Amino acid sequence: MACADNEDEVDVSDVWSSKRLLAVLEKSALISFSQARDFYANRFEMIQQYKRRRGKSGEPVIDEARDKPFLLIDAIVSLNLKRRDNPSKTVDEDSIFQALAASWNIPFVKVDPLKLDLNLVTTTIPISFAKNHLVLPIGVSQGELTVATPNPFNHEVFDDIARASQLRVNAVVSPRSDIIKLIEEFFGFKRSIAAAEHQFSGPTVDLGNLERFIHLKSADELPSNDQHVVNAVNHLFVYAFDQKASDIHIEPKRAVSLVRIRIDGVLHTVYRLPKNVHSAIVSRIKNLSGLDMAEKRRPQDGRIKTGKNDVEVEIRVSTIPVAFGEKVVMRIMDPDILFQDLEHLGFSSVDMAKYNQIVSHSHGLVLVCGPTGSGKSTTLYSTLRKISTTRVNVTTIEDPIEMVHEDFNQIAVKPQLGITFGSIMRNILRQDPDIIMVGELRDLETAENAIQAALTGHLVLSTLHTNDAPSSIIRLMDLGVPSFLIQATLRGILSQRLVRKICNNCKEKIEIDASALEAMGLATGRTGRLSLYQGQGCQKCRQTGYSGRTTIHEVLPFSDTIKALTVPDADLAALTEGARAEGMISLRESAIERLMDGTTTYQEVLRVTSGGNL
Repeated sequence: MACADNEDEVDVSDVWSSKRLLAVLEKSALISFSQARDFYANRFEMIQQYKRRRGKSGEPVIDEARDKPFLLIDAIVSLNLKRRDNPSKTVDEDSIFQALAASWNIPFVKVDPLKLDLNLVTTTIPISFAKNHLVLPIGVSQGELTVATPNPFNHEVFDDIARASQLRVNAVVSPRSDIIKLIEEFFGFKRSIAAAEHQFSGPTVDLGNLERFIHLKSADELPSNDQHVVNAVNHLFVYAFDQKASDIHIEPKRAVSLVRIRIDGVLHTVYRLPKNVHSAIVSRIKNLSGLDMAEKRRPQDGRIKTGKNDVEVEIRVSTIPVAFGEKVVMRIMDPDILFQDLEHLGFSSVDMAKYNQIVSHSHGLVLVCGPTGSGKSTTLYSTLRKISTTRVNVTTIEDPIEMVHEDFNQIAVKPQLGITFGSIMRNILRQDPDIIMVGELRDLETAENAIQAALTGHLVLSTLHTNDAPSSIIRLMDLGVPSFLIQATLRGILSQRLVRKICNNCKEKIEIDASALEAMGLATGRTGRLSLYQGQGCQKCRQTGYSGRTTIHEVLPFSDTIKALTVPDADLAALTEGARAEGMISLRESAIERLMDGTTTYQEVLRVTSGGNL
């Protein structure tokens, strides 16, 4: 690269010189020659502007001694430039360090925090040493310690780590911001847990453990407002938000307590906590969610409201006694996920038109069906937001309220106070509702009251746990609802599932013969070789090949044909056949559409739609 003649910063042989850095970015096709030339000529002003922007945004003060080599990188990243080799992506910190690692012939690693060993990270080197030199131990194998760092040329630092650990040190390159963030998260969490464990050391009576060993003398339980426990729970929440988790599980075992988080429908173990801090962690969560901290023998439900990136997030908390203590499950109710435009929920254009027609009725019953975790709540909330206006009164009955929304009048079921789905339905009709959402039709009383509301001019939306749309009609009759009432009120049924989407970062095209798919039960209606997609697996998707989820649907309008088949001795096969004749696209066919348009893989289609008549 032909840049200015005088390199007044450092010698060109320095790996961190501006000239060498920009040459690497140009050679890697991240930026153009003209961009490299302009950046070099204006590098000092670029860095000063970046510092001013950072200061105005309130970000931490730059440590000149530690961060100086990376300032030009940060300034370039802050511009959000389109990559020359792929304009759909930006020149981000990952791509820059990946290009640098390749030029140095040193492995690049995007560290997956889910795979890090908490003890290895936090006991190998002190936090001050890790912060000052931006080094993070990430693995040990065959007497060799792998250390991630943005600067693999700190040879004296690696010699110090080798002497302290008595292991050979292998340096790999990772983005600087990742290393800083992981150091804060892991050392901060470990420090809080260690302090809590020390304060709570000593024998205790674990009343929740069915295998309890009784000690004559026990220590007092660590108070839930202890600062170390407060910090540890806060770390858990921040970590789960960062990983885009949907659930946090805290599970007591005989000797430890496991912390697992669910990402894209799959659970990952992230921490193994000392058992003697489990009760304190649970007590803190109970305190935050308004639960009875003294009650350990009965299940309890509560909620926490907190913030994530300036957005309010609801966390639904459930505790239940298990063999070794109280298990806590926290469902993260992200409003960005629960309240979406219906058009963004994965509907095909045909199914979207059918569903819009179903929910446009002024009265009647609309059902959304599927197992737990199939996205029913997201569909219902998104539907309510679409059809809710200032001209209508929307009332919901939920167990519990999953996300508070000021446009709806939301009622929480409380059986201990006599507030059940069935009983409250009789009362809310006096509240002049136009649209009623019932969390679930789980018994005859609830179903009868929902039917009665639908008969008297209200639009009622609810859920059923059935495998497919036609099965819901049979399920209503199994609950005891007469077929003539179903004929009079039902407007349509939506059945759905969630499938994982292919990671866009490592997406690749593959070819497979249509006959091979048909042998697996995936009839695509095509012949010959088909071009499909899969994820290779990368650090961004944790080597799974998937990132995020979308919905597949089965929409069944309650037409005259289906109404005629809804008789006391209705046959599921006949209902399914009639629905198919009316043009219903099955869940499997919907999944195959997502397969053919490159959204998901055939393995995921088989996993999600392998049962029953799907």
